[in-house]
Amino acid sequence: MQYRPLGMTGLTVSEIGLGCASWWGQKAFDERQALALVHAALDHGVTFFDTGAAYSGGEAEPRLGRALKGRNLDRVVVATKAGTFHDGRRVARDFSPVAITASVEGSLRNLGLDALPLLQLHGPAVAELDDEMLAMLEGLKRRGLVRALGVNSFDPGLIDHVIGLPVFDVVMVDYNVLRPERTALIAKAAGQGKGVLAGMALAMGHANRQVLRLRAPRDIWYALRALKNHRADVARGARFGFLGEIPGMTASQAALAYVLANPNVSCAVVGTTRMNHLMENLAASGMRLTGEVIEQIKQVQA
Repeated sequence: MQYRPLGMTGLTVSEIGLGCASWWGQKAFDERQALALVHAALDHGVTFFDTGAAYSGGEAEPRLGRALKGRNLDRVVVATKAGTFHDGRRVARDFSPVAITASVEGSLRNLGLDALPLLQLHGPAVAELDDEMLAMLEGLKRRGLVRALGVNSFDPGLIDHVIGLPVFDVVMVDYNVLRPERTALIAKAAGQGKGVLAGMALAMGHANRQVLRLRAPRDIWYALRALKNHRADVARGARFGFLGEIPGMTASQAALAYVLANPNVSCAVVGTTRMNHLMENLAASGMRLTGEVIEQIKQVQA
């Protein structure tokens, strides 16, 4: 596993991180398998784990806490999110300073940590990032509850605004072969010293039609979600079938190699519920695409 600095936070992260959300955190997914994935990631050098208070019906954070219990976390960066939560029926949002503070305290309990290495606001609006909010976030740092602050959003306008706010150290954007237009935004963030996390680094499996391979109930769950929320991406991803024909690497590895070819990306975050898929993803660290393949990707993107 290779490592990169997370902007100017002073933190170093594995260039491939594990997303602990979605089906991974659901009660329907066997906990022994879920914890085994985290332990295998740790054993193979992964030091970045991403989760959120609202993920998996509120079950992802405490499950990750159980997975990390008793492990050496000296080099591990756990990132979680605040501003959204699960109210027992659906995902709700509350970006009031009081709610964010309470979310941080709950996350610390769930994860079994004394401080959060990285707290990200989960999809705030520009208007919610007012002086009161920014002062509260600074206070969380001063109290030692949070080491670094970030924002996770797939709204380019919001991320552009956040880049100009000194209180934030990190941004997480949707960057993959289907989102080349994020490149300029990523460069701007890195130019301001922000760490950049690539969410949806595998384009949710759309670039290799992974989402259409139905082998178990979890695959049906992912496929229905994709067809409901990302139907256009499923269609666009079909154009990248050639990624599965590159000698020496799989389509997933090629997709990750594309993301990590951008030196301004600190970490590509991927999620999985299968051990072989995890090992396949981790093996992508250090892989490089040829100029010919990169040119082919650009042609399809255009």
